[in-house]
Amino acid sequence: MGILEITILFVVIAVLLGIILIYNNCISARNKVSQSKSTIDVYLNQRFDLIPNLVQCVKGYQKHEENILKTISELRSIYNETKNLDTAKNLINKMNVVVSIAEANPSLESNEQFLFLQKNLVKIESQLQAARRIYNGDVTLYNTTIQTFPNNIIANLFKMTPKELFTIEEYKAQTMEVKL
Repeated sequence: MGILEITILFVVIAVLLGIILIYNNCISARNKVSQSKSTIDVYLNQRFDLIPNLVQCVKGYQKHEENILKTISELRSIYNETKNLDTAKNLINKMNVVVSIAEANPSLESNEQFLFLQKNLVKIESQLQAARRIYNGDVTLYNTTIQTFPNNIIANLFKMTPKELFTIEEYKAQTMEVKL
């Protein structure tokens, strides 16, 4: 084997190693996104499991439309089946309506069961916000990883596509209507 063949072999091996390293880096970033999404799912499920208890507590003190509970139950079922983040956003919005109803009733705010549920909800919401920040950070890292050169060549070759950030700003823009 001559120097030219050894040089060509070395270049081919270096290119293959580079492709493998880039591919593994992209896969690692994609897996972090999946793990972060799973963490959001865990916190959303914990939050959604608290909702029926909170609603029952609120209903014990305040008669309100069954529509809210029915909508929450339907959205929760749809979310559990699909794990769709848009459904989660709608459910969070409905949950905010329930919390608004509860906060509008002073006698309910002093009830121990309600306070316990509300504290747990606040704790889970805090964990959920942290999980969303981590998810969005992981998505940004993944998207940057697959969109920068030379990673974008390998990512396109293996059909890796960008992920969407988790946003729930739409519900904040809506006016909450609380019917008592």
